[in-house]
Amino acid sequence: MADISAAPPLLAAMPAPARLIADRGCDAKYLRGALAARGVEAVIPSTRSRKCAIPHDAVAYRERNKIEHAFCAIKDGRRIATRQDKLAWNFVSATAIAAAIIWWT
Repeated sequence: MADISAAPPLLAAMPAPARLIADRGCDAKYLRGALAARGVEAVIPSTRSRKCAIPHDAVAYRERNKIEHAFCAIKDGRRIATRQDKLAWNFVSATAIAAAIIWWT
């Protein structure tokens, strides 16, 4: 499933953040409109196919790289990358332990 498909239900279930940093795959009018209606700043670069590019905060967008690297480091563990745990609770626990180890080292 694409990130943009899961974004509206996830955003509706949580309090409105100050800004949402996402990649080009989330550049859609309906998502930008939903964010603007909730008062959320969209830090999303425009797709190359957009005729009129929408400006974004490039400095804030660079911070997204840290999050991507953290997820990549967590997925280095085979157990998490292949989702070998049958129960969701065990999977979340293993992910939390991996994140703590990465943060600590």
